Amino acid sequence: MFQLDMKKCKTGKGSCVVLGSIFVVIAIVIAAMLFVQIKNREHVVGKDVAVETITEFYYTYSSSTYPPNYQRYRFFVEEGSYKFYHEKREGTNWPLTESQITRSDTIELSKEEWTEFLIFLKDGIVKKRNQSTETGSSGPWLYLYWKGDWDKYQVFSFATINEMNAFEEFCKKLVIAYEQ
Repeated sequence: MFQLDMKKCKTGKGSCVVLGSIFVVIAIVIAAMLFVQIKNREHVVGKDVAVETITEFYYTYSSSTYPPNYQRYRFFVEEGSYKFYHEKREGTNWPLTESQITRSDTIELSKEEWTEFLIFLKDGIVKKRNQSTETGSSGPWLYLYWKGDWDKYQVFSFATINEMNAFEEFCKKLVIAYEQ
């Protein structure tokens, strides 16, 4: 084991100066690593994000294939009521615009339907929003808003692909049930 000679440290010479410099560098590296870890933190719905704090969720899919495809689902709380909005756009040019909305509606959900919706989000991950220059993705783009996110942690991903597929089916069933 290395022992520090205190007489040399008092004079500022020898191994004490080198050792002190190494300790400072290590402390800076550890602080930088902690900063990066905190900055890129992920939140798990149901653990770090309480489901009762969720106020809004967006699912948007937009494909430039021919014909183009656009679908949006939005769940939100408004004046104490639970709401579901769906929007489909159809046309031959891309991107599809608001003038090409062919089906849309806002529906008030029951407490049971809202609870069922929240179950799909459980164990999903919320990450920090980042500016991206990526192109070519159809999505879906998923955004979760919750009390306590401070407009930072909003990019959502489902716990599994099966969970996302089940969520999409749930949304389709809501649309069909309320259109009849």
